[in-house]
Amino acid sequence: MERLWSPWRMEYIESARENDDGGCVFCALLEAEGSSGERVLARDELAYVTLAKYPYNPGHLLVLPVRHTGDLEDLTPEESAAISRLLNRSVRALRETSEPHGFNIGLNLGRAAGAGMPEHAHWHVVPRWGGDTNFMPVVGETRVLPELLDQTFAKLRPRFDQD
Repeated sequence: MERLWSPWRMEYIESARENDDGGCVFCALLEAEGSSGERVLARDELAYVTLAKYPYNPGHLLVLPVRHTGDLEDLTPEESAAISRLLNRSVRALRETSEPHGFNIGLNLGRAAGAGMPEHAHWHVVPRWGGDTNFMPVVGETRVLPELLDQTFAKLRPRFDQD
């Protein structure tokens, strides 16, 4: 029997327990910006883009309002516009660096809709390639990612700095 190691998975499992204190991981990420583990690719006063810590595919990004809210209807028109601009920048940056064949872009609004962190709205931008689905997630409940987050960050950051 062959084994595939995904040591980052334990960090994910343990973080689920650590985040039971009611704190928002997305707000904490902004507070820690610039410290080790930085994942924020772009930020303005109203919204920001970050690498997903536990990505579905390399380059999986999250676009969020800076303000802590889980309600789409609570966003101001200015916040909605800022999020839209960052979604566009995210797609452009991913196209320039990874040449994906397509994208899944979406918001899971509420826990019943699949939101892992329903208290802070966030849009997923997932680059997709033909043939990127395989048996591993279905049969082995394991995702195979070809690069580390630090590598993805290093490739994408210059693209966001250009804008």
